[in-house]
Amino acid sequence: MAKSYMTAKDVAEELGISMTKAYAIIRSLNAELQAKGYLVISGKTSRAYFREKWYQGEGVD
Repeated sequence: MAKSYMTAKDVAEELGISMTKAYAIIRSLNAELQAKGYLVISGKTSRAYFREKWYQGEGVD
């Protein structure tokens, strides 16, 4: 069963970027989700929302 949240390490590995940049991306995605009224967890982001924003919703498994 796939995790529903991604950590900065997951984002960094998925995109091939630094942890610092991964945390910045998570903060940005979480800010967007909060603006839409969703609850967020600091340092993690929704896997589904991440894929929607980065891959236009396409499954990349």
